[in-house]
Amino acid sequence: MKQFFIIVLSSLILLPSFGSLFVYTAFKINQAEIVKTICVKRKLVYNTCNGRCELQKSLTKFENNQKEMQNNLKEKFELVYIQNLFTTDFAPFPIFEKKDSNFSFFTQKTNSISQSTFRPPASFI
Repeated sequence: MKQFFIIVLSSLILLPSFGSLFVYTAFKINQAEIVKTICVKRKLVYNTCNGRCELQKSLTKFENNQKEMQNNLKEKFELVYIQNLFTTDFAPFPIFEKKDSNFSFFTQKTNSISQSTFRPPASFI
């Protein structure tokens, strides 16, 4: 399931970079119809254009549209301001005083001896 989402999201990220490819494939699919109906030079006897003039118009229109979208995104990005409404109060922490001392300064004689030794946990390999 993760791989499916990775593929879908990756394709969505890469989709805008293949925009001109989609325009070109749509042109190739409909090239015969474009040559007969839309092409400016369709009435010429020796037409070598084969609808490429219309393809060039479509590609420039697509590129202008992409640039316009990028400019709009830049403007929207530049207009975003974040106002931080949260304030933090730095209150002093209460100081805890230890009542018992954990250290021995050898002022008294030793009462007992610890026979236990530190043993690290066994590894689970």
